[in-house]
Order: sequence, then C-alpha cells, then structure tokens
Amino acid sequence: MVRNRTHELLNDIAFLGPAVIFFTMIVVASFFLGIYYAFTDWNGISLTANWVGLENFRTIFTDDRQVGYSALFTLRLTITAVILSNTIGLGLALIVTRAIKFANGFRAIFFLPNVIGGIILGFVWRFIFTGAFPSLSRIIPLQFFQLPWLGDAFTGFWAIIIVFTWRTTGYLMVIYIASILAIDDALIESAQIDGASGVQMFSRIILPLIAPAITICLFLMLSWSTKIFDVIFSLTRGGPFKSTEAFALNIYFEAFQANNYGLGSAKAILFFVVVGIATLVQVSITKRWEIES
Repeated sequence: MVRNRTHELLNDIAFLGPAVIFFTMIVVASFFLGIYYAFTDWNGISLTANWVGLENFRTIFTDDRQVGYSALFTLRLTITAVILSNTIGLGLALIVTRAIKFANGFRAIFFLPNVIGGIILGFVWRFIFTGAFPSLSRIIPLQFFQLPWLGDAFTGFWAIIIVFTWRTTGYLMVIYIASILAIDDALIESAQIDGASGVQMFSRIILPLIAPAITICLFLMLSWSTKIFDVIFSLTRGGPFKSTEAFALNIYFEAFQANNYGLGSAKAILFFVVVGIATLVQVSITKRWEIES
C-alpha cells in the first residue's frame, strides 16, 4: 500500500512538477513582483528600485487624467461588446441549430475568426478600413464606406467594436450551440403541441435552460473586453490622440514606453482588483438567476 502511494506520488511529481514549476516562475512570481514594484519608483531598467509607498496610487487618482478617460473608454467598450457579442452569438446559435443546409459549414465559418490572432486581425481590418473601404466608396457611393473609421474618436470606437465582436462571436456561438443541443427535444415538442409561439418557447424554455451557458459567455466577454489589448494596439494604437486607449493599453504605454514601471504596476494591480470584483459580481448575479429560472 505504501509502495503504491509512493509510486503514485512520484508519477504526480513527474507529470505535474514541471508545469507547476513553470507556472510558479512565470505567473505567480511575476504577480508578486508586480505588487512589489507597484510601491516603488522603478523605471524597468535600473538595478535599484526606491520604495515610495502609496505614491503611485495617489498619482493615479489625482495627477493622471488619462487613467480616467481610459477607464471610461474601457467601460463603454465592455458594455457594448458584451451585449453585442452575446446577442449575435446566441442568434447565430439558434439559426445553425435548426435543420438547415450547410449548418456545419456555417458554424465553421462563424468560428473561424476566433482562430486568427488579434494582432493579425487588427492589421487586416486596418487595411480594410483605410484601403478597401475608400476603394469601395468609389464603386458603391455609401456613406458607410466614406467614414474616417480610424481617424475619429467616434468611428474609431465602433471600428474596434466591429473587429472585436467579429472575432469573439463565433466562440460564444459554439458554447450556446452545445447548450441548445443539450435541451430535451420532448420539451420543445410538448410546447409546440400546446401551441406555444416562437417567442414563448425562447423566453420560457430555451432561455432558462441555457442559463449556465449565458453565465459562462458573460464571464468570458467581461474578461476579454476589459483586458482587450492586441486588437486596439494593431488597429488604432490608442489613437487618434489617445481617444481609443483602453486601460490595458494605458498600462503598456506607462510601463514600457514612458519607463514608469512602478506606476504601470500600480495601475495593473488596481485594474486586476476592479476586474476581479466585476467578474465576481457578474457570476454571483447570473448564478442566482440560474437557480431562480
């Protein structure tokens, strides 16, 4: 018995040990180092870091106006992206789970953008907004193609929403598809026999039964949209005039371009706390809705 337990322990160490070591070195150690640097004036280059206490956090709340704008922009982006991506993802899931031709092909097409990296997507759509749309406007005289998509704060925001929603919708669609297909067909057939309309079937049967999927999709979109970096970096780089600078991009510029690594770390820690609280509140609310439904 003791020999078997020892053998199992050695197997666990052999298989899990390297992963635990690398995770500790790359993630855990970096996290605690970031907390330490948040209370220093380290510039990311020098060998010494002077302890400044809460000075970095005071600077965030009193002297750095761009932080407030970046936070508001991230909030607007998050609310819009969460609503649009989940609505479109659920709508597509409802369509492709019906008995239509080429349903599997449509699923693959809708999911494909999620496979492409955010940086690549950003550069592709940058070409579309600045090159393809102006060319199309000469053929098709629509105001949509003539808008300064990346040259204005308003259109820049919606350009990011278009790209980000296009990228994430397919992933959410797959989750909703799995949840819809798990619904017992007998429930749907019984509702149809009782004369339930499509709206009633969706609101009274489908929506309550896919509540766990809604919780997951809301959590994923809340996490992705608040931490969005790659799409904005490659698409607008925070411009024009920092009007599309999300909080994650603000942290990057502060730490790695302004060489204020201590202040950047303080922003990152504050960002981590806010996003953590927001996701916990969202999960608790949607979980309660799951039980009630």
